Amino acid sequence: MSEQRITAERLRDFEPLAALSDERLRELAGCCQVERVPRNGNPFRLQGLSGQVVYLVRGELKLTYGDGIVEVIVGGCDMAQRPLPHDLAERAEVRAITDVELVRIDDHLLDIMLTWDQLTAQASEQGAADRTDWRQMSGAFRLEALTAGALSQLPPANIDELLRRFERIKCKAGQVILREGDEGDCYYLIEAGRCEVVRHVGGAEVLLAELKAGEAFGEEALVAGAKRNATVTMRTNGVLLRLGKKDFDELLGAPLLKSLSRAEAGQRVAAGATWLDVRFPAEFQHDRLPGAINIPLNEIRNAIGPLDTGKEYVVYCQSGRRSSAAAFILSQHGYRAFWLEGGLRSNTP
Repeated sequence: MSEQRITAERLRDFEPLAALSDERLRELAGCCQVERVPRNGNPFRLQGLSGQVVYLVRGELKLTYGDGIVEVIVGGCDMAQRPLPHDLAERAEVRAITDVELVRIDDHLLDIMLTWDQLTAQASEQGAADRTDWRQMSGAFRLEALTAGALSQLPPANIDELLRRFERIKCKAGQVILREGDEGDCYYLIEAGRCEVVRHVGGAEVLLAELKAGEAFGEEALVAGAKRNATVTMRTNGVLLRLGKKDFDELLGAPLLKSLSRAEAGQRVAAGATWLDVRFPAEFQHDRLPGAINIPLNEIRNAIGPLDTGKEYVVYCQSGRRSSAAAFILSQHGYRAFWLEGGLRSNTP
C-alpha cells in the first residue's frame, strides 16, 4: 500500500463533497489519505472504515455477502460517487478485482467542514447587502481554527448567530486596535493580516506576540472584567471580525468557560487532571496546591504548544478572575481546561 495525492477537482466528483466551496476542497485535499491496494488484496484487513468516510476512486471491488450475494463496485460509477458503507467490512468479504485506489477522510473533520460550509453559505446569502461572503472561507475560518481553536468547540446552534453578529472591519498597517489600560469591550478574530501585541514594562515597550489570521485577541479583559493589559496594533493591512462583549459572553464565553467547585475540581485532579496555577511565582510559592504547575497568566499564550493537549487542566488563581481568563485562552486553542470557581480565596477552609 502506498500513499498518493488527490486533487480538489477530483474530490468534487464525490457526494456530499461536491457541496463544499472551492477553498474548502483545497483544504480537504491536503488532509486526505489516499491508498493503492493491489489486485486480490483486502483493503480493510488492516484498517477498517470506522470513523472515516471512504471512497473508491479507481478500480473494482468485489463484495461477497453472507447469503451468497455478490456485488461489484466500479470506481467512477454512480455507486462509487457515494461513501462506502461504514459497516461494509463486517457485512461482506471485500476483495480487489483489479488494482484499486481509495481515499479516506476523517469523519469528524468532514462533518465540521460540511457544517461550517452550509452555515456560512446561508449567512452569505442573508448578508448579501453588506457583501460579506463567508463562503470564501478566509483565514479566520481555516481548517486549523475550526478543528483546534475556539470555533471548534462551539455548539452548532451558536455558529449561525455568531456569523450574524460579527462586524467585519478593514484595518490599515499601524492602526491601533486596543490600547493598554482601556476598558475591555470587544473580542477580535483576525481574518487577514497580522497584528503585534506590546506591553509597557519598566517604561519600555516589550513585544509579546505577533498574531496571524485565525488567531484571536481581546478576550482576557472581557472574561476577567479587567482593563486591557496590552496594546494591539496592525502590523500589516488586514481585516478583523469584531464581536461586542454581550455577544461574546453569550456565544463564546458561555460554551467555552467551564467552572468547577472545589469538590468537582478535586475529583478531576484525582482522576488525572493537573492543577495549573496562573498567579505570579511569588504567590505560587506561598500557597500552591499539591502537584500544581505554575504558568502566570501573562505567559499562558507561550505555553500553548508545550502544554500536553492530551491532559485536562484545572486552572486556579486567588479569586478566579485570572484563572477564568487563562482557562478561556486554553480552551480557545483546543485544550480541556476548567477554572476553579471563586479561586483559592473562597475555597480556603
